[in-house]
Amino acid sequence: MSRAFTLIELLVVITIVALLTAMLLPVLTKARESARKSVCQSNLRQIGVAFGLYTNDHDGFYPCNGDPNLWMGRNWRVVIQAYLPGGTMRSLPPGYSQPLTVRHSDVLLCPSDERAIQVWERTSYAYSASFFHTPDQINSLADKLRKSNCANWQAIVLALRNLPPIPQSEAAVAYPTQKALSAEWLSNHEKFAGDCGFWSWDGSANYLFADGHVKFLRRQQIRPAVNDLPDINLTKDGIAGKDLP
Repeated sequence: MSRAFTLIELLVVITIVALLTAMLLPVLTKARESARKSVCQSNLRQIGVAFGLYTNDHDGFYPCNGDPNLWMGRNWRVVIQAYLPGGTMRSLPPGYSQPLTVRHSDVLLCPSDERAIQVWERTSYAYSASFFHTPDQINSLADKLRKSNCANWQAIVLALRNLPPIPQSEAAVAYPTQKALSAEWLSNHEKFAGDCGFWSWDGSANYLFADGHVKFLRRQQIRPAVNDLPDINLTKDGIAGKDLP
């Protein structure tokens, strides 16, 4: 004859299930984030291929269309979009009253980056300004931006905006395995409050290097740029410099 669970037995079962769930949840969360990080790395590898195709079509020169804000994801994606898979999306650029239909590739979005969806038109990665400014231009900002931080990030943006873009060639890259071409702007896989991208020593990100390889690094592993931050836009000596020791 079958016997029903007593209340005590039912509570024991519920407790065991709750304990197992509590034990497994961190493991599952970590596994999910690891998978997302791998997708992000794959995105950057495809972006690296796109940069290679672009330079092949432009006499060995990296993207430089005269836009002083080209390092920002929603700006540089315009010049490289044709070399990436994807379709279109609706966007409302600054100064426009009606949304526009623009080209877009999901390769540009890290699956762990909610902020890019909200404010950066689904673009998670930045393009190093060292690839469209001369080493002398980059080095000229050292005295102006030394000891910069998250609190005065506007000064960094303004300084970059005031530099006239100048095309740089693949041949000028002195350390292709150590100079980052693109990277996640935020610490998407180890999130923390107050993250301000390249202008913070906290956190970590996936980096695409000029030779095409991708590596996940803590920002503390990046060499200080001319603004004393792990800022691949302002690498000392620019395209002739290096971001890794």
